[in-house]
Amino acid sequence: MDFAYKNIVVAVDGSEASEVAFQKSLNIAKRNKARLILTHIVDSRTFATAEAYDRTLAERAEDYAKELLDNYTDKAKAAGIENLVRCVEYGSPKVKIAKDVASDFKADLIICGATGMNAVERFLIGSVSESITRYANCDVLVVR
Repeated sequence: MDFAYKNIVVAVDGSEASEVAFQKSLNIAKRNKARLILTHIVDSRTFATAEAYDRTLAERAEDYAKELLDNYTDKAKAAGIENLVRCVEYGSPKVKIAKDVASDFKADLIICGATGMNAVERFLIGSVSESITRYANCDVLVVR
C-alpha cells in the first residue's frame, strides 16, 4: 500500500532541536508533495504573572514568533517548498500542537524536536514532544 503524507505540521521554537526537525520536515514535505504547516506556540501561561513586572512581554513574544516564522518561511521557500502555511497559536505547546493545530489543519504527521527551549518545565513535568506523542491523533516524528 502506498501512503503519502498530505499535511505536515512542524513545531518550531528557535531551539537547535527544532531546526533539525524543520530540516527533516523539508525533505519529507518535498518527497510527499505535502503542505507544510510551520507552527509556533506562544506559551501564554507565563504572561499572567510576568506581565505584572513587564507589560511588553506579550508584544515581544509576538514579535519573536513573527520573526521566527519569517526566517523558517524563507528557508522553506529557498528549499523549494511551495505549499506552505504559517500558524501562531497561544497557550500551552503541549496541548495546542497535538490537539488544536493538528486538528485544524487535518495533519497526518507532526514533526518536532526531541528537546525545546524550556528545560526547566521539561525537567519538572515532561517534554512537549512527549506530550505530542501521547495526545496526537496522527503520526509523530520526534527528531533528535
